[in-house]
Amino acid sequence: MTDASPPPPPGTSEATPRPRHNPGTRRRDVLAGATISAGCVGACAFAYPFLDSLNGTRNVIFAGADTVELDLAPIQSGQQTVVAWRGWPIFVQRRTPAMLAALRDPALHARLRDPESEVLQQPDDARNWHRSVLPEIGVYIGICTHLGCVPRYGAPVPTDAAGHYACPCHGSKFDAAGRAFRDAPAPYNLPVPPVTVLSARHLRIGVSTGDPKFDIDAIRQL
Repeated sequence: MTDASPPPPPGTSEATPRPRHNPGTRRRDVLAGATISAGCVGACAFAYPFLDSLNGTRNVIFAGADTVELDLAPIQSGQQTVVAWRGWPIFVQRRTPAMLAALRDPALHARLRDPESEVLQQPDDARNWHRSVLPEIGVYIGICTHLGCVPRYGAPVPTDAAGHYACPCHGSKFDAAGRAFRDAPAPYNLPVPPVTVLSARHLRIGVSTGDPKFDIDAIRQL
């Protein structure tokens, strides 16, 4: 299920307005109801078992009703951990130098729907080439913007040093910065939650010092 009339994703050269609020029924509210019943959305969401994926929970401090703090130290280069925030799986990855270099490759940008993050899918302090507060640390809400599945993380390997995310349902694919590929169903980049860097090894998910007015409920699609 999708929005009644979502605007087309931007190309590589056109800027797209970044509205703070969307009229009508929120897609995430519709999906919330849809996942209760049997169907593709529910089946795909559990294709990557969410509970089993929370291998970073032991490193999380629940700092408040709407924030969590994460110790980055256990995350090795090229690896990802998954924690929970507001009931959503949050992907936290530590990028290798090769992953960072790949994110700036013009050849990759030509294959992406929104390489410059023009659509409102992230706070202002993550609207950059790496879509994060720290270049080496990526933080994304692990919900595919096509039908709400949970994408799998493809860690960097010799044949794919850049890494990627792939949805097991309909083949949606995102790069290591959560940017959607043009030749796949997902219409928007993975959402970026608000993040604050507390120290060299600690993050707080749920609030952004770089964009304190950011509201996750105002993004284009989740």
